[in-house]
Amino acid sequence: MAKRDFYEVLGVTKGASDDEIKKAYRKVAMKYHPDRNPDDSSAEDKFKEAAEAYEILSDADKKARYDRLGHAGVDPNMGGGGGFRGGMTMEDIFDQFGDVFGNSGSPFESFFGGGSRRSGGQRTGQRGSNLRIKVSLTMEEIANGVTKKIKVKKQSECKTCSGSGAKDSSSVKTCSTCSGSGYVRQVKSTFLGQMQTTAACPSCNGSGQMITASCGSCKGEGRKYNEETIEIEIPAGVEEGMQLSMRGNGNAGKNGGPSGDLLINIIEKEHESLARDGQNVIYDLFLNFADAALGTSVEVPTLGGKVKIKIPAGTQAGKIFRLRGKGLPSVQSYGKGDQLINVNIWTPKKVSAEEEKILEKLRSSKNFAPNPGKSDKGFFERMKDYFN
Repeated sequence: MAKRDFYEVLGVTKGASDDEIKKAYRKVAMKYHPDRNPDDSSAEDKFKEAAEAYEILSDADKKARYDRLGHAGVDPNMGGGGGFRGGMTMEDIFDQFGDVFGNSGSPFESFFGGGSRRSGGQRTGQRGSNLRIKVSLTMEEIANGVTKKIKVKKQSECKTCSGSGAKDSSSVKTCSTCSGSGYVRQVKSTFLGQMQTTAACPSCNGSGQMITASCGSCKGEGRKYNEETIEIEIPAGVEEGMQLSMRGNGNAGKNGGPSGDLLINIIEKEHESLARDGQNVIYDLFLNFADAALGTSVEVPTLGGKVKIKIPAGTQAGKIFRLRGKGLPSVQSYGKGDQLINVNIWTPKKVSAEEEKILEKLRSSKNFAPNPGKSDKGFFERMKDYFN
């Protein structure tokens, strides 16, 4: 089934402010929250749909891509760097949007006590931070896609304690306050009336466990700084400034918490002879006057190697030749752009005495007097052809 428009999901207009988007999300999320709609799968679907809409519209870069390209612009399967990548769980939603309601816990703790839902009612440690890196690519790598192996310094799970932060298994005890559940029940007064809620246990911070002796290697953090080699698959057609995301490849979480994401910012290296214009590739071809007048064949570079093209006799400066399909692909669509070859006539800056005599004879020839016809397109007509 086709996805609904994200603005429609939250009930806001395209020009809505960040604050209006946040308030709208809070309203929809509260309406369809699972604690208010137990055993209602349709409400859960709408709850997740609202979270997905908020994830995109609350991020300036993702929102800009969505406004320009729609769902395709944020589809992770197309390299858009957004979306839920196979479906966001309820647990992910509670973790990711914990500041929407302005408190330090889950966005729904003050209202429903949802907290971060884990199996057995337990919560793990603090989520790790995102890690941002830059990757420079040649135009050839952008054309074909590439796999890069990048060394990054990041917080990784402590190998000694397997991320628990405890000295050994005997140093981990069940929390006596919550009996290992990770939460405590309490009655709170809200604008909806009195409601029984569940909140993170204050003694164990929702983990359900107490550590009596810390790991000596990580000092109880459950993570340490290391250098890791990460393999990154870059899809073909990425652009300068585009951001890709690898979920769970950021810094490790504290005390076994989930890892953050690895955010990859794309930088394009300058090509020695080609320039990029969207999906099209531009090449400036310089011809001497004789070749332009008499016609010739020349080799031009492309992203797939050199190709030979025919230059017809009488070719004018500003003529644009098009090599279809020799441009770049797009991460949002099928097909490739073209290579556009812009013809320039090279005028020598100095000539010999013999060359000067020849040119003086040609200067007075009527055939060499400028005489553009209707078939000789001007600048604006050539630009129109260029973009069609």
